[in-house]
Amino acid sequence: MLLKDLRTHYTSKIDPAEMADKKVSVAGWVHEVRDLGGICFVVVRDREGRGQVTLVKKKTDPELLEKARGLVRESIVSVTGVVKPEAKAPNGYEIIPEQITLLNEAESPLPMDTTGKVDADLDTRLDSRFMDLRRERTTAVFTIRHEVLKAVRGFLSSSGFVETSTPKVVATATEGGTSLFPITYFDREAFLNQSPQLFKQMLMSGGLDRVFEIGPIFRAEEHDTRRHLNEATSIDIEASFCDHFDVMEILENMVAYVYDQVIANCSRQLEVLGVELAVPQTPFMKISYDEAITIVNSYGEESLKWGDDLSTLSEHTIGNHVFNETGQSHYFIIDWPTEVKPFYAKPYEDKPELSKSFDMMHRTMELSSGAQRIHDPEQLKSRIESQGLNPEGFEFYLRAFRYGMPPHGGWGIGCDRLVMTMLGVENIRDVVLFPRDRRRLSP
Repeated sequence: MLLKDLRTHYTSKIDPAEMADKKVSVAGWVHEVRDLGGICFVVVRDREGRGQVTLVKKKTDPELLEKARGLVRESIVSVTGVVKPEAKAPNGYEIIPEQITLLNEAESPLPMDTTGKVDADLDTRLDSRFMDLRRERTTAVFTIRHEVLKAVRGFLSSSGFVETSTPKVVATATEGGTSLFPITYFDREAFLNQSPQLFKQMLMSGGLDRVFEIGPIFRAEEHDTRRHLNEATSIDIEASFCDHFDVMEILENMVAYVYDQVIANCSRQLEVLGVELAVPQTPFMKISYDEAITIVNSYGEESLKWGDDLSTLSEHTIGNHVFNETGQSHYFIIDWPTEVKPFYAKPYEDKPELSKSFDMMHRTMELSSGAQRIHDPEQLKSRIESQGLNPEGFEFYLRAFRYGMPPHGGWGIGCDRLVMTMLGVENIRDVVLFPRDRRRLSP
């Protein structure tokens, strides 16, 4: 038998009404074996769902029945048989087998349960992520994550953006600071990139006009929280002849489109997770940094002064306030103090203490940061110096601004946090296949 013949259909693609009495082959993992004496059920699980194989003792070849009874859970099998409608079975059918082929027998005991009957803690699941992926809930999360990235690419491509890839090994920090992973690069020191920011801005000088990138970013921050990782997946754009309001509009429309596509294409996965989604209403509410500080202080849980960053508690306070006032789960905080934003964020001409910058927030946390960028090389150099950085270390970047850099703006949004907040997941590690934090480097 050729390998391609081991499976003719995924379990979810078998229609019991149209395919009754037709022969099919399904292949996957032995999810469960239930031997009731006179009848034996083998549940086969694949990426799409589950199919029930039914063997009645009086009607089944004894050798085939014994083979079914001896199957070890999570072993790999191919089953060929005839489809029979059965309302009580998964997907409304059962397969009466003619052949069961054992392709790879699993060891026992298993490192964790895949049926959902026995819970496993997060560390156990991450230690055996290959096994955790066999759980229906985990598969649903990463199927939705795929749909999110597919929708992002579709939206941005149809909006005139060109997908690019920038280096992840760099000679200098994107934003300064100490949150860098140094590496040995032959006889020199280099770093894992914090962001594609400098490179995507340089592409604006190159004339690509609108670019996006989906790729890893690295932050050597010693966080130990449910929403931080040291390697994350970032979705970034940069667009010429756009100010911060223009790129905010692109961002909110993209988020709404992503939700729409997940709702349209992942109904089964959302049902598995018990999640009901609604497309966020656009435009998202915009509040100024000053208003955000006032909101936090009005609740009396914290006392913030102008220039302070927002804590987790502050973000929750503002998010709940916006949600209670408007029903919106997403909103923008705009017009941040220039000094708390990166050197490339453009200050207002008439109020240089404020920058044309924004954060896009979910009710529970920050998802994205962006701004209109400085495109004047002398102003940019001055801002680099004002943040205590050496312009010589940014010479490769500054050169692109001296030969015709258009006005431009952009943003970056964390894919992991976008999926996390969409699904109401409490720990970001649940939406990343192999998370990297200060304690976990394997698998």
